[in-house]
Amino acid sequence: MGTGSRPPSVGIEIESADDFILNSATQIDSATFTGLLTPGLPSGIPEVRVEIYRVFPKDSVNPPSGNVPTRTNSPSDVKVDGRDTVAGNLSFSTTVLNPQFTVQNTVLNGIHPVPNQTTGGEGAATGVEVQFNVMFTSPLTLPADHYFFVPQVGFAGGDFLWLSAPTPIVPPGTPFSPDLQEWIRNADLAPDWLRVGTDIVGGTTFNATFSLTGETVPEPSTALLMLSGLSLLAWRGALARPRPPVRARAGRGTPGGSRR
Repeated sequence: MGTGSRPPSVGIEIESADDFILNSATQIDSATFTGLLTPGLPSGIPEVRVEIYRVFPKDSVNPPSGNVPTRTNSPSDVKVDGRDTVAGNLSFSTTVLNPQFTVQNTVLNGIHPVPNQTTGGEGAATGVEVQFNVMFTSPLTLPADHYFFVPQVGFAGGDFLWLSAPTPIVPPGTPFSPDLQEWIRNADLAPDWLRVGTDIVGGTTFNATFSLTGETVPEPSTALLMLSGLSLLAWRGALARPRPPVRARAGRGTPGGSRR
């Protein structure tokens, strides 16, 4: 399965979303995602975006509009954070995985409210399979929660289709629970979302191909305790250390820090 996901700079906006869970506050520095560029590799890609959503009903109007079968376990109405090449806080490179790859079904233009949501998909598409390697020059710092990841790629004369991943998650992926299915919307359907498998294709579910890299962030109380402990140790060390003879030379402190 390949699902459209593009910024509004190249046509009607489409957002495809798949979920991940953070068990503690995390600083996300980079990501990868894999997609199909149709009809082929463009001469340039002027815009790549990543958006982060929480799970409905957070950041949403509730009750919802009723224009979709359900909003349970969908992304929220509005994003909580994002990065974009246009804003200068995201950079990327690409790796061609297959110069000619065919996906058996797609969702791009057939994104409709009820009762016309189930189209079965729009058929096969062929293009270049590409992995996007994204660096967040301003990292995303997120508290523990359940989130959705939305990549968007914009270029002239073609489309980006985000490729599906196995359901349930298999190695080298890391399984988690609950693992929610992939959702999609366009600007006409927003703020609502449709399930790619259950609502549009019918009778199935999909995940999407992506990975995130980051590091956990200490809780403020933990960091305070750590700093207090270090201060106490330094004070005790000063008491226990013999005083050196007075010298006619000024000392210089060395600032320090740690990063996992």
